[in-house]
Amino acid sequence: MKPVIRLSVSEAAKMFGISQRTVRRAIQGGEVTYVVVQGRYKINFESLLRWSQRTTTVKNKRDNLGLGQYVDQWKISGKLYSPNPQAVNEEEERQPPPTPPWEGGEPKK
Repeated sequence: MKPVIRLSVSEAAKMFGISQRTVRRAIQGGEVTYVVVQGRYKINFESLLRWSQRTTTVKNKRDNLGLGQYVDQWKISGKLYSPNPQAVNEEEERQPPPTPPWEGGEPKK
């Protein structure tokens, strides 16, 4: 079974580069799926992603201010420069992953 990733309203807003109010409007409009845990919304990440792809303004903010601004850094165009999967696994075991900006890491400049 595939694990479900859920985000709070503030996490979703930071990750997608939008306001919390925009996220709450999507919840109220039934545009995203969510559960309420101890009085707080926990939004399904996949539904957030689908919603962001359907909504042009959210898509643009996601790409310029949210997650999308990092995608170009992660692209590998050819296999010649792709890392050896075995080496990547060994390195991941040795180093903790970098902290993303929505969790207090360095923002893109």
